[in-house]
Amino acid sequence: MIARNILVTSALPYANGSIHLGHLVEYIQTDIWVRFQKMQGHTIYYVCADDTHGTPIMLRAEKEGISPETLIARVHAEHLRDFTGFHIAFDQYYSTHSDETRHYAEDIYQKLKAGGLIVTRSIEQLYDPVKNLFLPDRFVKGECPKCGATDQYGDSCESCGAAYAPTDLKNPYSAVSGATPVRKASEHFFFKLSDARCVDFLRQWTREGNHLQAEAANKMDEWLGEADENKLSDWDISRDAPYFGFEIPGETGKYFYVWLDAPVGYMGSFKKLCAEKGIDFDTYWNKDSTTELYHFIGKDILYFHALFWPAMLVNAGYRTPTQIFAHGFLTVNGEKMSKSRGTFITAESYLQQGLNPEWLRYYYAAKLNGSMEDIDLSLDDFVARVNSDLVGKYINIASRCAGFISKRFDGKLVEGEDYRLLQQEVDEHFADWQPGVIEVAYEARDFAAAVRHIMRRADEVNALIHTLAPWEIAKDAARVRELHRACSLGIQMFYLLSCYLKPILPRTAAQIEGFLNLSELSWQNQRAGQPLSSMLLPPGHVINSYQHLMTRIDPQQIAALIAANQQTMQAAMNTESYSLQRHGEAQQSAIALIADTISIEDFGKLDLRIARILDAQHVPGADKLLQLTLDIGSEQRTVFAGIKSAYDPEALKGRLTVMVANLAPRKMKFGLSEGMVLAAGDVHGGPFLLTPDSGAQPGMRVK
Repeated sequence: MIARNILVTSALPYANGSIHLGHLVEYIQTDIWVRFQKMQGHTIYYVCADDTHGTPIMLRAEKEGISPETLIARVHAEHLRDFTGFHIAFDQYYSTHSDETRHYAEDIYQKLKAGGLIVTRSIEQLYDPVKNLFLPDRFVKGECPKCGATDQYGDSCESCGAAYAPTDLKNPYSAVSGATPVRKASEHFFFKLSDARCVDFLRQWTREGNHLQAEAANKMDEWLGEADENKLSDWDISRDAPYFGFEIPGETGKYFYVWLDAPVGYMGSFKKLCAEKGIDFDTYWNKDSTTELYHFIGKDILYFHALFWPAMLVNAGYRTPTQIFAHGFLTVNGEKMSKSRGTFITAESYLQQGLNPEWLRYYYAAKLNGSMEDIDLSLDDFVARVNSDLVGKYINIASRCAGFISKRFDGKLVEGEDYRLLQQEVDEHFADWQPGVIEVAYEARDFAAAVRHIMRRADEVNALIHTLAPWEIAKDAARVRELHRACSLGIQMFYLLSCYLKPILPRTAAQIEGFLNLSELSWQNQRAGQPLSSMLLPPGHVINSYQHLMTRIDPQQIAALIAANQQTMQAAMNTESYSLQRHGEAQQSAIALIADTISIEDFGKLDLRIARILDAQHVPGADKLLQLTLDIGSEQRTVFAGIKSAYDPEALKGRLTVMVANLAPRKMKFGLSEGMVLAAGDVHGGPFLLTPDSGAQPGMRVK
């Protein structure tokens, strides 16, 4: 085996809210992979940090009457407490508000500036005249310029799904003070992501070298466009005072926007670890580094990590990530986490209800397959799977056999001829175990495949123990050697299963190490041609008395967890305007409230039709619109749709979708829009065009 040197990061949680079950998908996934690599004998460091800068932090601290530094220190302690509670073992958990992060943020900025990749432009924003600050998009509310819905945020409408600029809102108001904002121009700094040096590099980097999952690489192709076009926009990297963050060197009242200094927090956190452990920082971040660098992130921040971040690094003379691993979102019972349903569950509340964190670690592992697919936490399935797999199959093996070993054989497993007979039984009954399959699955982050393989093996062990029936053998004093061998076999197989489950169940593994009288459970590699029996504990190994390792989940515990989180709904809603989250937090936010009830007659007023997109074109001068020509069976319509950010016009031609056919035509400066196509979207992504099932034809009515 070739030893590897690896640096791993997870996305930085924003220091303005609690860790919840949506966050934990990422950190549990990362922690399992890191623990597996450490069991393989590789040198690996896992670093992370709180993302601590921005207007929301500043405003929340002001509301609480404390300094931003006090706020982020408190939240840092809370985050680390919650992560530790779920056995997330960072080598360093730091803060972006650090000297190390400031140093590398300034260094990268200065190098980009020297390379001609930083430009200044005057932009117009909404300004709160009462609070004397420029308002981020989510701190402006007003009427949607498309559908007229009230109390919509400054970047998108939760009612009709339209995307727009804050300056497009009708009757806008500040979510901070309630004042009517005014338009005000300001000089901002931009990173020239559209520069040919960045675009050419990214075309190669995203398509070669296996840096991205296949589905992520395909998304990059959409965002980058064809070779003869440039779809990338320059990135605004500055904010105006007042702002909590790092001031841009050589400027007054200008600060780095968090999307510049937050990922630099990976470097800052590692630099802190290097100083503490005597590690050579440059070995891992030098542009010629041969070490491995992996980022685990949610798919909602893929654009930044796969385009902006590597372009920024390479043009500042640093290495780029070896691979970026994006995962999907978490749903609970098939829906987004909901405060009203009590399924917006914080890590703290889960632990306070006395639920074992390894139950959740195992359940997530059983769902994660290394792709960007969303995973669902079905609470009924959660109870059933943990009780069946972990307790009914896995722990059951030890509980069935350990008592006999302790009481009848002084804790000593078989040796001599009986050990050789045991080995024969192992090789006869478990010849197709293939531990290498488990190893490959862990490496590929396909933990679901690893768990399936392990539990199939647990089924086989239980089946053999059931056949041997040591509880029946024990009734016959003449079969004492047979009893000893049967129970020793069970303990030996439990030992192997425990080695492979250790990355998922670290606390239970530590208890098992005590029970099995081992310094540690190590990974049991099976070399070519080597029988499984060669990987067992040695003859005559002595174990300690068995103590119960894990209880079943009581469904009442889940009911209590839901009730406890319903009780916290109002408190959460009261602080919502100051708890806008980024990164991992954005991976799972509360769902928008369902609109007021309507009658069937109201719904019947909508004439929804299947439409085929005959043609799709860019609209000159429009940043967000595509012009669609739609066939609705009896006629053709022209519709202007705000979907340019998500779709290549050529890819739309020939597709079926759904449109509102009886919407009053709307005169736009680009032409007459004769309807509306339907699309889904929220803070996690979109817009996503609705597509009917196969067999639907243009003109069919949706009802």
